[in-house]
Amino acid sequence: MGPTPDDVGGGTPMEGVEAEGRTVNEATDSALEQLGLRRDEVDVEVLSEGRPRLLGFRGEPARVRVTPRPKPAAVAAPAPVSRPVGGDDEDEDDNELDDDDEEYEDDDEDEEEEEDGDDEYDDEDEDYEDEEDEPRPEVVRRPPTPLPQPVAVDAADVEVAVTVLKNLIQLMAIEADVGSRVPETAGDGIGMMEAVLDVEGEDLGILIGRRGQTLASLQYLVNLIVSKQINRRVAFAVDVDGYKRRREEALVGLAKRMAARVRGTGRSVTLEPMPPNERRIVHITLAEDPSVVTVSIGEGDARKVAITPSR
Repeated sequence: MGPTPDDVGGGTPMEGVEAEGRTVNEATDSALEQLGLRRDEVDVEVLSEGRPRLLGFRGEPARVRVTPRPKPAAVAAPAPVSRPVGGDDEDEDDNELDDDDEEYEDDDEDEEEEEDGDDEYDDEDEDYEDEEDEPRPEVVRRPPTPLPQPVAVDAADVEVAVTVLKNLIQLMAIEADVGSRVPETAGDGIGMMEAVLDVEGEDLGILIGRRGQTLASLQYLVNLIVSKQINRRVAFAVDVDGYKRRREEALVGLAKRMAARVRGTGRSVTLEPMPPNERRIVHITLAEDPSVVTVSIGEGDARKVAITPSR
């Protein structure tokens, strides 16, 4: 496991962490979540591009190493001053909990198999609620950094991405319109994605797939092809019929309801496993709520968000 956020600050650069994901962007998101930093605060080294699982062939995860950029050294004081004992104690790892934190009971019923991505919003609470019988021990973490501003983008590169996505959809004999817009929310990937490519049409559930897995593969292909065409790494988000926006709204509502439950019961709640971009939505949603803290626990695809009472 990589170093903790305790190592950040004080002018001493922290060692990087390695993370995996279905794509380079997803692996980077996971590493940023572990470090509690923004993309503009780190350097990203791609260790493996990975290969998505397509047409039944086994894929390989992308792997990156993310290293925080050193902060400017503080101006030296006229006379040496002793550092207060325990000055960094409150900067604990926001990704590690005590052994007891990983013990919980899953109250969920088995999920119903669905083929159309548009049908996955009716039972969000049952899909994601997972309440413990015992309260969690106190967890102290750094508050997540504020929502970043949109990244700079080249309009010509966006047009290339739109064209690539249109061609892919046409090859699948699907009729749809493709447009682009500036990322506005955490669900859009603001501060991380250059633009959101919106696909609109009728009966596009086939482009979404179960839990958005087909959509994730489509986004990966678009970024891979565009990166090859313009000779640089790009990060475009692809959305189909507002799937990601609705998903974000559902997660924001879920996060607020679970926070209210934690406040009312004094007990922690653990959500179902989520990809890094969805965990980020939960963290940002509750970042300003002083009554709860959020942490990510678990490994790989089983990584999930725990909402705990503030103490």
